[in-house]
Amino acid sequence: MNSTVEMGAASGITREQGGLELSVVMPCLNEAATVGACVKKAMDALELHGIRGEVIVADNGSTDGSQQIAREFGARVVAVEKRGYGSALQSGIAAAHGEFILMGDADDTYDFSQLNEFVAKLREGYDLVMGNRFLGKIMPGAMPPLHRYLGNPVLTGIGRLFFKSPVRDFHCGLRAFRKEAIERLGLRTLGMEFASEMVVKATAFGLRVTEIPTTLAPDRRDRAPHLRTWRDGWRHLRFLLLYSPRWLFLYPGIGLVALGMVVSALLLPGPRSIGKVVFDVHTLLFAAMAILIGFQSVVFAMLTKIFAISEGLLPEDPRLTRMFRYLTLEVGLIVGALLIFAGAGAWVLGLEAWRIQEFGPLDSEKTLRIVIPGIVFFTLGFQVVLSSFFLSVLGMSRR
Repeated sequence: MNSTVEMGAASGITREQGGLELSVVMPCLNEAATVGACVKKAMDALELHGIRGEVIVADNGSTDGSQQIAREFGARVVAVEKRGYGSALQSGIAAAHGEFILMGDADDTYDFSQLNEFVAKLREGYDLVMGNRFLGKIMPGAMPPLHRYLGNPVLTGIGRLFFKSPVRDFHCGLRAFRKEAIERLGLRTLGMEFASEMVVKATAFGLRVTEIPTTLAPDRRDRAPHLRTWRDGWRHLRFLLLYSPRWLFLYPGIGLVALGMVVSALLLPGPRSIGKVVFDVHTLLFAAMAILIGFQSVVFAMLTKIFAISEGLLPEDPRLTRMFRYLTLEVGLIVGALLIFAGAGAWVLGLEAWRIQEFGPLDSEKTLRIVIPGIVFFTLGFQVVLSSFFLSVLGMSRR
């Protein structure tokens, strides 16, 4: 991350770099109207509670003099060239000298005088302490109804479902953590989804996480907020989906395979009627397609999970490790070959039926009930063979 550091006129408690317990990191982009008040509140809270700390303003290219104001109030300014909420915070965290870090927006919506409560939880041994605005207080006008009743609850609910996270307010901007613990997670996102990435990875890698109630005040800036409801909401949702191959690929794939197999089992003996609607070989063809797409989705979930583990994006999964003791390349090749032979055998039966008819016109309904399963088996066989080779390639680095 490209950044430079400028020293502000800090108080004695914040100028000492050695032995600092807490670094307060604030991302900033044109916050001249509020950054000074935020820095002062944080500095006063450090002084009041006797916490050895510093205040860092990670400036993302302000053009309104926010940097000078922050320095005048005692903050250390980190200039971050690459734009983005996550980019600013990553640079601020990297520049921090404290054992603990409290991050909060520089728009004066969060109560930095509460920092001692976060520090107390970290001292108890927690790795990540989240503020929760819904357990605390959301002042009138502080959060748009769309965010309060739809955006935050839905995205938080998805995060809790996908990752079994205990956090009930994924997007609270006021949170504290152990610097060393969060740096081990290797956070990568540069935009607003950085907030979700931190919670998801902290949960996935087994960090100790808790929440405390916090208050959200109305935005006191004299300009429109940086947050864009639909764009940033989609970026959060996209991250949650991409980071959970189970929900994006595995479960839908299993559902498609199961649906395709049930429909196929019902239609292979002959047509089925529900009322006046008749389901025949045309529906069987769609069932075959569901099986093939579903199987590919399941395989893709496995490939994604292994790649994510290899890249350090996800922790090791003992269940996956046990499974691959048995799902070796050799097993995959044998299963794939059996499926290919089964498909070829079905085609041989189809050719034999055609020969009996002296290669003349055939009953398409009867023929397709032989040919379609053959195509499915043959295609699945090649998918298994190719996937087995690719899984083995991914597994080479793990071994």
